[in-house]
Amino acid sequence: MPASARRVALPLLIAVVAVAIGCLSPASASAHGFTSVVYAQVADSGSGHVLAALDLEYDLLVVSAADAQADESLFDDGQPAFDAGDEKAEAAALERHSDTVLRYVGSRFTVTSAGVSCTPKIDGGVRLRLRDGAPYATIVLDYACPKPSQAHVIGSTLFADSEGYVRDTKTVLSYTLDTHSGSAALDKQQPSFSTEQSTGQRFWEFFRLGAEHLLTGIDHILFLLALIAGSRRLREVIYAATTFTLAHSVTFILAATHLVSAPARVVEPIIALSITAVAAWYLWRLWQGRADAARLDIARGPLGLDRPGWIRLGVVFVFGLVHGLGFASALGIDEPWSWTLLWSLLVFNLGIEIVQLSIVAAVFPLLALLRHRSPRVFIRVTVALAALVSVAGLVWFVQRLLAL
Repeated sequence: MPASARRVALPLLIAVVAVAIGCLSPASASAHGFTSVVYAQVADSGSGHVLAALDLEYDLLVVSAADAQADESLFDDGQPAFDAGDEKAEAAALERHSDTVLRYVGSRFTVTSAGVSCTPKIDGGVRLRLRDGAPYATIVLDYACPKPSQAHVIGSTLFADSEGYVRDTKTVLSYTLDTHSGSAALDKQQPSFSTEQSTGQRFWEFFRLGAEHLLTGIDHILFLLALIAGSRRLREVIYAATTFTLAHSVTFILAATHLVSAPARVVEPIIALSITAVAAWYLWRLWQGRADAARLDIARGPLGLDRPGWIRLGVVFVFGLVHGLGFASALGIDEPWSWTLLWSLLVFNLGIEIVQLSIVAAVFPLLALLRHRSPRVFIRVTVALAALVSVAGLVWFVQRLLAL
């Protein structure tokens, strides 16, 4: 292998190994790896009270609350129920330890009115649901505010990285409060939100949330890497990325505005399967002898694509529609239609696209240089990448089916 080819191949091989380790580890069974997402819906219920419906990952809630409040019995009750996948037993465990849960959640999800903290209590029972392929517990808190005002500050430090269980937690907030309605995103860099937030602040948060969602969503990144590895020319990766963008943008907007819907138990396994399908398509073409080193520059038909190339774009478009449903599920907005909501969604989507284009700009030139310097090494590296991506997708597909 020429020295120049080795210099290009080495970082790519290191990236392949890193992808393999990250994808096949148990923590990567979910879309977000070592991060968690909390979904919060906050509304004014009158008489100085604020209701907050929180969706929290069940296993994280059990271990975090048990550890923070030194209540080992919560772990002893909740963990076996979680391992067994028994929703009734999971809900019952949290309800039996409602005081522990309230102390933990109430101290980390706060509502302040006129500079005074509102006092929370649990309102109703616990419900279980599946979000992003993981069991979530829904808990409703009723905050009594001693000094009602026209502006509230909402803070969230749930599942902080200092607890040692996750790297970071994002709280996706939807609110109808103080004559305002909208959405916000909270994390350790931006742990609180005021209903007096400016439009610019709101849009910046959604742009950052979109960018971080793609960066921390390893399944979407692997899908993009599979597209890049299977593209012979720059125009092919541009066509594929554009097709993916158009498709997921359509379903993302429709799902986020509640015009279409699909359950996570259907969407998440299909996303995992799409990763395998796109990566395996490239391997199949190599096996058929249609993309070997001697034919990499051959392209026929409209836009310079041959028939398999057009079929590939069709497959990418269909799977892109499903990925859009996954993006909308992760955003978790539940608010009525408005122009502000539409702009927020478009800004979130723009954050996704900027990161997507950055990945293409970083990876494709390295592959193109390697292909020019050493076509055989190029084939080996892309085959290794596609094979690992295929395996990771299959592992996730099986795990997400078993989680049902």
